[in-house]
Amino acid sequence: MTLTPEPPRDCPRCPRLVEYRRENALKNPDWWNGPAPSFGDPNARLLIAGLAPGRTGANRTGRPFTGDHAGWLLYATLKKAGFAVGDYDPNGNDDLRLVDCMITNAVRCAPPGNKPLPIEEATCRPFLMDRLALLPNLKVIITLGDVSRRNILRALGRPASAMPAGHGAEGEAGGYMLLNSYHCSRLNTNTGRLTPEMFEAVFRRARALIEA
Repeated sequence: MTLTPEPPRDCPRCPRLVEYRRENALKNPDWWNGPAPSFGDPNARLLIAGLAPGRTGANRTGRPFTGDHAGWLLYATLKKAGFAVGDYDPNGNDDLRLVDCMITNAVRCAPPGNKPLPIEEATCRPFLMDRLALLPNLKVIITLGDVSRRNILRALGRPASAMPAGHGAEGEAGGYMLLNSYHCSRLNTNTGRLTPEMFEAVFRRARALIEA
């Protein structure tokens, strides 16, 4: 059976998200306006799972965490932890490359208000399941926020309750170690709920687990 880790550019599965894509395309025809494909190393031992593309982030640029506030902290942290090299540009016009790491999203299309519906999470989950299946060296998964945590667990055939929520929580599923972090959104960083030091600690832990 052929696995499909990335949806087609014109994926029709979620009517509300398709309509939102069309609305954005009418206003901004030069944007990506489609499912944001995973980005990174196909031999990665670390997978980072976000929630969904931001309207002016990956929905604009076509690359996860590129174009909005969250990308600055994420890619700076990845470079510090040795999971990225090169320079990050919020428009994607850069030489950034991920090393032993891949980034994906639980939901691949931008949802209104950054809030996918449960049915949209479930509908998109087969792509996430296939993405996991096609990472032969995967050892550690970092989930950014509760939506990501729930969807990764369900993609691995586990209930959402199989791993606690909260920053720094750890669990095991499908033979992988799971680490949860607060999402690196502007809301979390501006309020101090997530500091750079807290975020870096999760990636240091991931590095230790990978190298163990």
